[in-house]
Amino acid sequence: MESNLSTAEWVKARASTGNGACVEATSVRAGEICVRNSRDPEGPVLRFTKAEWTAFVSGVKDGEFDAIV
Repeated sequence: MESNLSTAEWVKARASTGNGACVEATSVRAGEICVRNSRDPEGPVLRFTKAEWTAFVSGVKDGEFDAIV
């Protein structure tokens, strides 16, 4: 089932510099995290389960992706 994102409250990182290179995230339904490009709010949305999002955030915190930046 598709979530209605038209009323979603999107969140940007506090570290966002305002240069337009940001992602936004929201949760409009229990267990589903949505992510989009802030420069293209009408564009595609990536959808993750809560477990997938938690694993990704844990990996970021643990430095698993440091080699790609």
